[in-house]
Amino acid sequence: MKIRYTLSVIVLLAFMATGFTKKDPGLPNILWITSEDNSCLLGCYGDEFATTPYLDQLASEGFLYTNAYANAPVCAPARNTIITGVHACSSGNEQMRSTYLKSETVRFYTEFLKSKGYYCTNNSKTDYNTSPFNLLTMWDESGRKAHYKNRAKGQPFFAIFNSTISHESCLHKSIPSEELRHKPAEVTLPPYHPDTPEMRHDWAQYYDKVEDMDARMGELLKELEEAGLAENTIVVYYSDHGGVLGRSKRYLFETGTHVPMIIRIPEKYKHLYPAETTGSEVERLVSFVDLAPTLLSIIGLEAPDYMQGSAFLGKYQTEEPEYIYMFRDRMDERYDLTRSIVDKQYRYTRYYNSNRIWMQQLEYLWRAPSMASWEEEFRAGRCNELQARFFNTKPVEELFDTENDPWEVNNLANDPAYAERLVTMRKASLQIATSMYDAGFIPETERNLRAGDTPIYDYMRSDAVPYEEILGAAVIASMKNPANLDRLKLMLGHDDSAIRYWGIQGLLLLGEDARPALQEIGVAAFNDSWNVSVLGAEILYRMGMKAKAIKAFQRVLDCDYDMVRTIALGSIDDIEGTYEEFLDICKVIPGKYERPARQYDVRAFQGLLKKWDIDPATLGI
Repeated sequence: MKIRYTLSVIVLLAFMATGFTKKDPGLPNILWITSEDNSCLLGCYGDEFATTPYLDQLASEGFLYTNAYANAPVCAPARNTIITGVHACSSGNEQMRSTYLKSETVRFYTEFLKSKGYYCTNNSKTDYNTSPFNLLTMWDESGRKAHYKNRAKGQPFFAIFNSTISHESCLHKSIPSEELRHKPAEVTLPPYHPDTPEMRHDWAQYYDKVEDMDARMGELLKELEEAGLAENTIVVYYSDHGGVLGRSKRYLFETGTHVPMIIRIPEKYKHLYPAETTGSEVERLVSFVDLAPTLLSIIGLEAPDYMQGSAFLGKYQTEEPEYIYMFRDRMDERYDLTRSIVDKQYRYTRYYNSNRIWMQQLEYLWRAPSMASWEEEFRAGRCNELQARFFNTKPVEELFDTENDPWEVNNLANDPAYAERLVTMRKASLQIATSMYDAGFIPETERNLRAGDTPIYDYMRSDAVPYEEILGAAVIASMKNPANLDRLKLMLGHDDSAIRYWGIQGLLLLGEDARPALQEIGVAAFNDSWNVSVLGAEILYRMGMKAKAIKAFQRVLDCDYDMVRTIALGSIDDIEGTYEEFLDICKVIPGKYERPARQYDVRAFQGLLKKWDIDPATLGI
């Protein structure tokens, strides 16, 4: 009996040693604290000019992600990607802003959290760039008073607190220089920014706002600590995209997409650590599309098949992705279809509207004094080549070594030494687009008319879309190669409207080399889909057929589709059309534009009037 008893004790001890009786730590609380429009301008990321003690402390207690990215360089498409786990461009929600239908296949992550008993609160920004959504069912609380403290006793919580302190609007009203804590004279400017008083002031003011944002993060962390919840709560901090001065937010550069991300995990959930010790840097590539599957993985749920991200923590953690995919389409009233991928060293970008300048004027962006000063320096001829670059048209492709060229100013796309890298990343970008049915390659209004009441996510996966053929047409069109003239003419006669669009876009990019197709272009300007007609009209104008072009523009501007009118007004701006030439159009426009300035065709029209120095009151607006 004694021997048997001893063996039993040994077996019991063995089970205990393997953790068989280890207490389950239970579901963690999850606190998300987010800021807006700031790149990695934090001390913990090596920025010595920044004053961010609270986030620096959080990084020392947690894990600092050095390769974290927003998939879109602007808020609403980025938030759509986060809440769904699907790239916004895959579901037709990539335009800034829009409210296009959400597929029933795609669900918000709060549905999964609530199924596990979580009390879900959002304080307070939504901006999901889609419809419909019901805040009453998505969240237990959503608003400025939403708080995890209102949950039932013992109930795990998922709580978002979003700070707008560092949003770009913080630059719209200048603070007197003598009141700034960060001094303009001490700012180190990026090489592409001209050294103007306004530029230095905006940079210094922005660092002050980042410091204020950091203090708010500190308040939230202190509140968690004082509530006795820190040891049971995973804290996640990130910014919703990069920013905020010119050539950052809205642009597919590191300055627009590379974001700070810090995750602090309590000791009791040490099995979730992404590195051996706290205070470590984590080099894994992560992006916003990964957040939803990671949330699910942390609480023990496997992501549904429709989610496109890779869980980077938890039970269902996956292998690190090779690349991160990023997208830009319409930013408010301006179109500029751009796609980019990054790995840990390189960024590849393709511009499908390389005929447009980078710095197309946006009413909201130009509210910052620094932007007006940059443009003034350019107009006066005081910018160097790099500073002037962004007021000129773009190359078709860019390749940057972000490790050795952090400001991304040396384009390696034409360097033979990087030819293999260029081809590899070009192919990868197109393969990823194909795998997710990136909807951006069908013009915005056109795809909405084609899809009707069907959500774009579902429509793109239907037999009505010859996707690979459309994407191939976009690639051919973007090449700007005169040898493709006959192919582009054939595309212009295709049955599919999206392929015809890329045919006309390719001809526009060819400039004078497209003159042999002038007859077909003239027909398209009056007898094709709206987006095709816009570009047909633009080509006619550029080739000297101004009277015919203006009639074609007038036909488009008289249509009932605001986004078509938006792109048409952008074309008129780009061709430097004059008020006198478009006087008749301007006289009939106001009746269609008596709507709030949030409407982007209204903004585009007002921008034209400002450029022409025309008082809107003279047109009855």
